[in-house]
Amino acid sequence: MSGQTEVERKRRLPDDGASLAGLLAGLGWQAAEPVTEVDTYYSRPDVDYMETVECLRVRRRGDFAEVTYKPGSTAATHSADGVISKPETNVVLASAGQAPLADQLLQAVGMRLLVRVEKHRVAYRHPDFPDVTVNIDALAGVGSFVETEVMSTDAVAAAGLVERVEKELDIANCPMVELPYRDLAMRSTVT
Repeated sequence: MSGQTEVERKRRLPDDGASLAGLLAGLGWQAAEPVTEVDTYYSRPDVDYMETVECLRVRRRGDFAEVTYKPGSTAATHSADGVISKPETNVVLASAGQAPLADQLLQAVGMRLLVRVEKHRVAYRHPDFPDVTVNIDALAGVGSFVETEVMSTDAVAAAGLVERVEKELDIANCPMVELPYRDLAMRSTVT
């Protein structure tokens, strides 16, 4: 959608997310079917996307696949309270079977493979918050997280909505995580 910005904040959960899932259900949030996403991240050879915090990935999820680009991080995209607002460019592939071709294309034009991240996600939606998605994510070898996400044309209002939902879910005291899952996965493979 034109003009849409993803506004999100991620927090580390102290457990596997089961207690938050119970709270969400009790408050009327409806869980989508659990999904497993496998993201393959790339960087340019002349620009380190780990330093610029740009994102170029191929995502696979069931029968779905897409290529996503998010621009580099700046003071304007990251607020002091951990809210990230970035435009996304998504190209949906015709089928999940095209994901290996997208990987091949990116490598053929010189992109460097950074890391593959396997994420098990359950997305929750609430009828009173139609623009909000609360995701409970378990990253293989990394840990469990909650991500409160709003797609909006008004980043300031969306950030306020993220704050409101986090307070209602009593997760505002969980540690904020400003690094992308890509970076967390790369750090866990190094240690």
